[in-house]
Formats: sequence, C-alpha cells, structure tokens
Amino acid sequence: MSASTVSITANPATARRRPVVVTDKKSSAAIDLIAVENGPNGAAAVDKVAAASSKDLSHHSIRGDAKDLATVKKTAGNSTVSPRRVRKAPLKPEKPWWLTGISIFAKNFLLLIVILGLVQLIRRLSLQTSGTNPVVLTDFEGRIAEVEGLLKKTSKMIQVQVDVVDKKVESGIGNLRSELSRKIEDKSATMESELKRLEAKSDSLEGYLIELRGKEWLPKEEFDRFVGDLKKAKGAVGSSDGMSLDDIKAYARDVVLKEIEKHAADGLARVDYALATGGAIVSGHSEPYGVGKGNWFSASSRNGVHSDAYKMLRPSFGEPGACFPLKGNSGFVEIRLRTAIVPEAVTLEHVAKSVAYDRSSAPKDCRVSGWYRGNTDSAAMDADKMYLLTEFTYDLEKSNAQTFNVLDSTAAPGIIDTVKLDIASNHGSPTHTCIYRFRVHGHEPSTESLLGMQS
Repeated sequence: MSASTVSITANPATARRRPVVVTDKKSSAAIDLIAVENGPNGAAAVDKVAAASSKDLSHHSIRGDAKDLATVKKTAGNSTVSPRRVRKAPLKPEKPWWLTGISIFAKNFLLLIVILGLVQLIRRLSLQTSGTNPVVLTDFEGRIAEVEGLLKKTSKMIQVQVDVVDKKVESGIGNLRSELSRKIEDKSATMESELKRLEAKSDSLEGYLIELRGKEWLPKEEFDRFVGDLKKAKGAVGSSDGMSLDDIKAYARDVVLKEIEKHAADGLARVDYALATGGAIVSGHSEPYGVGKGNWFSASSRNGVHSDAYKMLRPSFGEPGACFPLKGNSGFVEIRLRTAIVPEAVTLEHVAKSVAYDRSSAPKDCRVSGWYRGNTDSAAMDADKMYLLTEFTYDLEKSNAQTFNVLDSTAAPGIIDTVKLDIASNHGSPTHTCIYRFRVHGHEPSTESLLGMQS
C-alpha cells in the first residue's frame, strides 16, 4: 500500500487483537481497518470507522491508537441495531366546515390588522423624517409601495378565502334546507296517515255510538223498581250501601227464575180467560182473508164463524203464518169468554221480528169493548151494557206480546163475559190483517156479584 496502513488482525480462538503498524512518512496518513468478526454488526462498524477516518495519525502514539481502535471495534461488535419504532399520531377529528371558515377568517383578519399597523407606523416615520435625505424618502416610498402591494395581495387572498367560505356556507345551507324539507315531508306524511287513522277510529266510534243508541236500554223507572225490589227483598231502607255483590247476585237469580216460570206459564204468568182450550169461543168476526180461494183457509164455517178462527185463541209458538187473517186493513173479532170476569188487561200478540217475513199485516190502532151477555145465545149487543175497556196502538219495535191495562176498572160495571176487538188500521198491508193471539186477563167475581148481574 502507498499510504500508511494500520492492520488489525483478530484471532478467533483467543479473541485478542494484535495491532501491526506500518508507517510511511512520505505519504498522507490513512487508516485501514480490517477486522474479522463472528457477526455482521462488527464488520459494519469497522467499515464505518475506516470510511470516516481521513486524518493523519502519524503524530499519535501507536499504542493509544490501537486502544482506540480496539474500543471502537468492541463497541461495534457488542452493538445491536434495533429498528426504529414509528409512533402513529392519533387521527384528529375533522373540524366542521363553519368552524374552519371562522378560523381562516380570524387569522386573515388579524394579519390584515398587523399589516395596517405596519403601514401606519411607516407613514408616521416618513412624516417625522420628511426633512431628511431624499434617498431615504425614496426608500420609504418603495417600502410603502411594497406594503401596499402586499396588502392588495393579502386582500385578494382574503377575498378568495371568503368566497370559498361563502360557497361552503351556501352549500351547507342548501343541504340543511333540503334535509329540513325532506324531514318536513316525512313528518307531514306521517301526520297525514295518523289523521286518517284517527278519522277511521272516529267513524267506527260514531258507528258504535249509533248502534248503542239504537239498542234498548233498561229505562230508569224499571231500574228504580229493580233497586226497590232488591231493597225490599233484603229488608234495607234508604241507602243501598249495605247491599253486597252476593245479595245482588241472589236477587238476580231469583228474578231469572221467576221469568223462566213466567215463560213456562204461557209467557205472561197471567190467567187468560179467552183461551180456546179453556172454553172460550169466537162468536163473530169480519170477513176473513182468502175464503174460497184455497190459499189460506178452507171455506167451511159454522154460525158465520170460520173454522180457523180458533187459532187466535190458542198459544202461538211464533210460527209465521199461523194466524187468523181478516180481509183488508181493518176488521173486528168478537169473543165469548170461558166465564164472567172482572177485566184487568188485554194482550195482543204478533209474530216476532226475528222470524217474520213481513210485519206490515200486524194490527196498529185497536179498541176493546166488553159487556155481560149471560145465558142468552143471542149475539145481539145491548149498547147500554157495552162499555170501553181500552184503546191502544200496537208498536212493532217493542215485544211481540204487548199487554194493555183496562182504562179505569173502578168505573166499569165490573163483570163481563164477552169482548170485541175492533181494528181500525194495520201497519201498511192493504190486503189483510193478521191476529196471532188475543188474550183477556182479570179475575172471577164473587157469587153475590154474579147473581146480582144475572138478576
């Protein structure tokens, strides 16, 4: 080698380094480090030291240089290069557009204020030095021109940024408007559907109310009578606070049983003295409907009474058509009772609404008269002995069996054995009027009263 060379040979067996120094005073100093290491880190470190060495080491002692080189090599052999860890910075949340615009505007505004302050300071200095050298004034004017150019440039930049912010604001406002209008449309559609649902509910509720109004509720008089009967049954007077639910249930059970017994007892639980099976007969009637045509009755009759007239004096089981029809919308029926009685009430029955085909043939305005005939078989009536029992109107909306009390039984002669039902009109049928059943209620007089009537 032409330069000074220092060779360091490492013995792998003894791990000792023996430096060998060869000097040449005529050439520039150079140090070449040759090392044999067991690992790659040692060779790299030695190469690095050899490349960095460019000084003349002739004035140093060979022993000190050897120690230094051994130290460097030892350090390089023991060093371990670890990869550098890169720390990831946390992502900052993106600022809203309006906050970014305000920040940019504030920074530019502060910069403009600073520039204006500098301009004002320069102008004051130029005024104070107005009597100085013209060269200085020219320099100041140049600086003022530069500042003015900077101001114009800054104002343009600010204007551009303001325009950008303005566009962003307009864009945000447009988005807000579209979102708001969409939400309003959604809410309006929801409210419209809710309103329709409420309207449907109100219509159904109105229908329920109409249906409830059309139903027959318990009248106040009947309810008061029910409460009075309940108090009498329990023996309570005045307030009903002492009645328990068990008492009401027991009384209701008794009422139901009584109604069942009443229904079993001919439906009214009142004696019928116009019952055919009890001995009552039809002694006369107006022209029947359908005689001679064969569509309603046979033409057979006895003493001017049709053979089917007895149907109105027998229990009716609610069968449509099982009646005695009179021709036209008016007529009369005369009935001889089973015995002489003191009249109390009469009952007229028609087919029920639930099973009727047509109820226009039902009697409407009626009048009932009665008299005592006695043992005579003559059907002639004595006008002086006949008196009015009652007048009534049969209502199709009420029960099919309707009872009407005698007008004033105290003023009546007291005993009758014959009644006459006069029908002035029916409920619309022009061809016939049907009588399903007619009953007469009362009680039998004492023997003395009956003998007095016969005399």
